[in-house]
Amino acid sequence: MLAIISAILFFVAFLINAAEISTNDAFSSTNVMLLGLTVLALHLAGIGTGWSARGGRRR
Repeated sequence: MLAIISAILFFVAFLINAAEISTNDAFSSTNVMLLGLTVLALHLAGIGTGWSARGGRRR
């Protein structure tokens, strides 16, 4: 789920940059890209996956 969110944030950052949309400083393409990288790092760290590593497989 977090990987999809990061892909959407990267796409929004690309659109802001490609269309040269003027936004305020808090919503610039660089800040949106950094948010996407943060969410991607959380995904790679295993946060928000929905699966628990503690639960073992029962037979």
